[in-house]
Amino acid sequence: MHHDRSAAQKGGERTSDLDAATASFADHRELLFSVAYNLLGTVSDTEDVLQDTWLAWASRGREEVANARAYLLRIAVNQALSRLRRARRSREDYVGPWLPEPLVTGADDADSVERAEAVSLAMLVVLEALTPLERTVFVLHESFGYDHREIAAILGRSPTAIRQLAPRARARPGPSPRYQPDPGARTAATERFLAAALGGDLHALLEVLAPDVTLWTDAGGKLRAARRVIEGRDKVARLLHAVVDEYSPADLTIGYAEVNSGPAALLFAGGELFGVVIVDPTEQGDRVRAIYGVVNPDKLTALARAVREHP
Repeated sequence: MHHDRSAAQKGGERTSDLDAATASFADHRELLFSVAYNLLGTVSDTEDVLQDTWLAWASRGREEVANARAYLLRIAVNQALSRLRRARRSREDYVGPWLPEPLVTGADDADSVERAEAVSLAMLVVLEALTPLERTVFVLHESFGYDHREIAAILGRSPTAIRQLAPRARARPGPSPRYQPDPGARTAATERFLAAALGGDLHALLEVLAPDVTLWTDAGGKLRAARRVIEGRDKVARLLHAVVDEYSPADLTIGYAEVNSGPAALLFAGGELFGVVIVDPTEQGDRVRAIYGVVNPDKLTALARAVREHP
């Protein structure tokens, strides 16, 4: 009888401990998701990092952890860094330009991971030029405000080593991760661009594009698309004009959503999402300086699910 009570008591303690671990992990999940996504640029890898972090957390005695947030972040960041190093090698064989997986950041559900903070797609593209370690230091310092000593503790390196890495990361070209074009200007530029591109008027399209515009199209080899980044107004306009003329579906519809913390156009055919277009306007907001198109179906799964859940 006493033995039964003791076993039941221990079982209850384990259940209570697991409940506490689950609640603590849930408190920090959005931060962990945000950091891992900004390091990796893919939702599936980010979710794998969170799963590995949870398993490490659930198997660890909480009485040994003085700061749950710091412990979880350290596990998640190092898991993400390891995956990023492996991903960089595999991306060398990727067909065509590689773009990050679009992430909905404007969902109404406060518990949805899709609300996680994400830097712009343009900034994530810039971060691809950094080494994995430089990217980690840059994201933690510039996007999430951790100082060099805190980053050193997370990565198990000396503060001096982190301080030496930081200037190299900041010296890379590209916008600040905190910089975002005015959402209204970006929405207006997106609408003007799509009206010109889908309207079949080459002259109107040329008027919308900046002289040094760049076009990134990520199809992952699954669909016909440019296999390199296209630069220059004439080349971009003529390619878009030809593609729209040949491939634009008759039942095309366009929706809008907040993706990577900015407005994006969602392209649907037959009610199914088949592409995402994000544009960056010039500083004056009157023309488009960069176009990012993701049509690789593997990178639209999570986005399509989020759109269905939060229409």
